[in-house]
Amino acid sequence: VQVVESGGGLVQAGGSLRLSCAASGITISREVMAWFRQEPGKEREGVARIGERDTYYADSVRGRFTISKDNAENTLYLQMSSLTPEDTAMYYCAADFVGGDSLTSRNYKLWGQGTQVTVSA
Repeated sequence: VQVVESGGGLVQAGGSLRLSCAASGITISREVMAWFRQEPGKEREGVARIGERDTYYADSVRGRFTISKDNAENTLYLQMSSLTPEDTAMYYCAADFVGGDSLTSRNYKLWGQGTQVTVSA
């Protein structure tokens, strides 16, 4: 059972990136899944989460980021646009939600290794 992120990279401010999270051993259509991000020395921050169809976003990304699932590919996505240097972080995919606040990291048990997003000014 694992989730593997990809798609990070270096982009200029105002640009876009799409992150992917390929899942194996779980069926993502049934899962609450989320994207988190973390800067060095800071706590992991919830960015967006998705249930079967419902979505929720942190205020800092609402209107710029879109979380989605491709159930046929068993893959979670995060489309990011209008990126700013403040979006620079390691981005993590999370699954195996145990309940509670869905943008709190301790409420997920399955994590990927992360993919780095760097936004230059």
